[in-house]
Amino acid sequence: MSIAAPDDRLHLPAQPDPAFRDAVTFSFGDAAAQLYGTARVSHGSSGADGVAVLYAGDKPVAASAGGDEASADAAAWDDVRAAGLRMAVVAPLEAWTVAFEGKSGAFDLRFEACSTAAELDEESPVAQAAGARGYEQLCRVTGTASHGGRTHQVRCLGQRGQLWGTLDPNRITLSRTLSAWLGEDRALTVTAVRPAKAKGHFDELLAGFVFEEGAAVAIDEPRLSTTYDGEQRQRRAGLELWMDEESDHARRVAGDVLCGTSVDLGEQRLDSAFFAWRMEGREGVGRYDVLRRTAGKR
Repeated sequence: MSIAAPDDRLHLPAQPDPAFRDAVTFSFGDAAAQLYGTARVSHGSSGADGVAVLYAGDKPVAASAGGDEASADAAAWDDVRAAGLRMAVVAPLEAWTVAFEGKSGAFDLRFEACSTAAELDEESPVAQAAGARGYEQLCRVTGTASHGGRTHQVRCLGQRGQLWGTLDPNRITLSRTLSAWLGEDRALTVTAVRPAKAKGHFDELLAGFVFEEGAAVAIDEPRLSTTYDGEQRQRRAGLELWMDEESDHARRVAGDVLCGTSVDLGEQRLDSAFFAWRMEGREGVGRYDVLRRTAGKR
């Protein structure tokens, strides 16, 4: 795994490929205002798909999922629209805007990178299993969110990530993406995928980074354990971060769910959640999403 200089343009394959997708995800968590949100836009030759969720306190107050065939001819992310979402690149790898307009809530936010990019490159077993590569950046988030007829100021930390490749849901049965934002000088991101032929949790492939003072430091061996409820939604989680082969102890992280909901995406189900995280005497919030293939789909 390496950290390189990624490119946040809209990736377009040389030849049309129905399996190729380019997806951008924004997420933020303002614990003081008790506002949390996530937005994902995916683009391909058939058009764009989007999903967005806004939470206030422990409840989702607005959610949307859907597609837009007209976005198939988009030449840049500024041209892509789906599920009430629109985004724009203000400065490549430095600043972006994302806006969501739903029936019962909305947000209009600016994301500014405060870390280098943590890249999941094509050499990573996780990228090879998923058929895609990408990167994540820790961000400062400012703007507004509205619901129930009121508009709230947002000022917090969040994350922007981009993933592109042949994102065939039949390659994997489950993927998990989590992040913990403890400060501009301390955050982490972990990705886990379970290949279709895997027998269970212990066969998952994991990759992760700790953001230290703005730099992305690869984790040699991240270990993730999760407690689920009866409907298989994530409720608690613990991490052991073995930073390198010479480490004689792991860095530990623990979290509990703050809010969550499930979104039906057809062949897949997204269990979206935000967690309160604790690490080395620090506290923060972050996203924990589980994307699983719907039972019976092959």
